[in-house]
Amino acid sequence: MTRTVLSIGSNLGDRLAHLQSVVDGLDGCVRAVSPVYETDAWGGVEQGPFLNAVVIAEHPDRSPADWLRIGQEFEDASGRVREIHWGPRTLDVDIITCQDGAGQIHSDDPRLTLPHPYAHLRAFVLIPWLAADADARLWVTGTEQPVSALLAELDAKERTGVRPTDLVLSH
Repeated sequence: MTRTVLSIGSNLGDRLAHLQSVVDGLDGCVRAVSPVYETDAWGGVEQGPFLNAVVIAEHPDRSPADWLRIGQEFEDASGRVREIHWGPRTLDVDIITCQDGAGQIHSDDPRLTLPHPYAHLRAFVLIPWLAADADARLWVTGTEQPVSALLAELDAKERTGVRPTDLVLSH
């Protein structure tokens, strides 16, 4: 059994429908979905705001590589184009962490680094994750830390830039 935390975001087209496509496509694997938040783009490329959410999913047979493949299939189905690093996109699916019966899976594979190397710096990941799992924990620099503590360490401007919406994803 693997359990994964997926951060999903969209700032092109029908943003909510792109996020919903992930929840729908996970077909019975979804264990929790955060509320939807709106955030300004991160990474220095001028573009419109994102809708962001976190999905927690489980499956008895999926490996981290399987979750990556599935996430990329969702991105491809949404018409995602990879032209500008951190540029606008119809859908972005990031694997934040994966767990198996032994705990969090660690990977230094260039295609999939686990846990996600920047998750602890991104309020648009941490805030929705805490909304979906108040006890969430993440490995950072060799230790497992509460996501709530990692969020508290971020600059206040980073945290207030993650704005709640009335939008919801159904599962």
